[in-house]
Amino acid sequence: MTDYRGVATDDVVAIHQLYALQSHFIDSGRQRDWAATFTVDGEFHSPSYPEPVVGFSDLEAFAGRFYSGAEAADEVHRHVITNLLVEPAAEAELTVCGYLQIVATSRGGDTRLVRMTTIIDRVIRVGDEWKIARRSVFRDDAPRKP
Repeated sequence: MTDYRGVATDDVVAIHQLYALQSHFIDSGRQRDWAATFTVDGEFHSPSYPEPVVGFSDLEAFAGRFYSGAEAADEVHRHVITNLLVEPAAEAELTVCGYLQIVATSRGGDTRLVRMTTIIDRVIRVGDEWKIARRSVFRDDAPRKP
């Protein structure tokens, strides 16, 4: 197994697959599967939403609201994750950073960029799987802090 900056190639591949699954799950209304990519007590923190989302049930409901909102708007929403950087954090723990675009396409209409963000995740090994313990989202359109 080749290591890149201390992370086994197999683990980097598994992380890429995890993030691809997450995008497909939330965009296709598979909220239970999306929530299962987090730890049972997983956290989702984003300035786009009023409160953090914590725990499997709340994560599942959050993903359901996201999909239902797109359906109600008669749009297809896509999560596009790029430039994943996977770095070791501790034993059986990784830090994953990436760029996340949310794109909306009106059925029969135009496509627009809803928001561009950076995500920073704490990812831990649970059994033989990687799961997200905490996701922090940072919007690119947020004002700079002095």
